[in-house]
Amino acid sequence: MHLTTKGKYAVTAVLDLALHESNDFIAISDLADRQSIPGPYLEQLFRYLRKADILISHRGPNGGYKLSRPRNEIKIGQIISAVEDRMDATQCLGEGNCSAGSKCLAHNLWTDLNHQVQSFLMNKSLEDVLKDSTEEGLNKKNKRLLIAAG
Repeated sequence: MHLTTKGKYAVTAVLDLALHESNDFIAISDLADRQSIPGPYLEQLFRYLRKADILISHRGPNGGYKLSRPRNEIKIGQIISAVEDRMDATQCLGEGNCSAGSKCLAHNLWTDLNHQVQSFLMNKSLEDVLKDSTEEGLNKKNKRLLIAAG
């Protein structure tokens, strides 16, 4: 199973857009600076994300990008699928010809793993990830406060 930089950057960038969501479009340069992702690389990724109807864009002085729909409707799997060719744990790309033209001993294991990962990513929304992130951040902050006060 290989998730490339494209997938990781795309998820991070869309999470950033969701976190800084407002009625305004967000400039790609602001997002690139916040996440330390090269702006030209983000432009490439955002073209795929626009085609997949995950983002919308607006040109001009107040231009930029924003989510095309509510963050609870956008799944992490949709983001990754928009920018990655294919995430696959099998060597044969699911064809079943991994061992001299037939299935290898672990083919079904890797195929099951592919299904589990796909299901997990398609059931996890931006909202879910941000909620988990925020709760974790608050817990860490509260632990520090307790230690400092104790």
